Amino acid sequence: METETATRWLTDEEQCTWRTHLEVNKLLMHQLEKDLQPFGLTNNDYEILVNLSESPERRMRMSDLAAATLQSKSRLSHQITRMESAGLVRRENCESDRRGLYAVLTDDGVDTMRKVAPHHVASVRKHFIDMMSPEALAELRASLTPVAEHLRGRRGKL
Repeated sequence: METETATRWLTDEEQCTWRTHLEVNKLLMHQLEKDLQPFGLTNNDYEILVNLSESPERRMRMSDLAAATLQSKSRLSHQITRMESAGLVRRENCESDRRGLYAVLTDDGVDTMRKVAPHHVASVRKHFIDMMSPEALAELRASLTPVAEHLRGRRGKL
């Protein structure tokens, strides 16, 4: 016999908060993407470039990069192929695992990061950081940290 669990519907305040979060996330990501367009990059491209630029030897295993960017291996492979054509990254075989591949940031990719990063940071600052007081930013970070930790812990369980 199945037992029903009563749905805990959102209160009006919770619903408003949730929808505001969704709207801000969508609008902000749209704006950041729009601000990357003059450089021929998408948010996904930029995220990959950041991950590679911050990794030792400017390279990551494709499977680790897929996990870091929350993309399927197949989707990441298509993305890397496109970025390879643009000269931003290249693939290298993994000597310790013949089936493994690395995504490696090229010198052109590094130059692109140096050129684009100041514009991206200015966009983040203009459309997000500078819209809140330092206290509000600290409160937001404190509020979102447990949610991020909870979701990070679930990634392997999905």
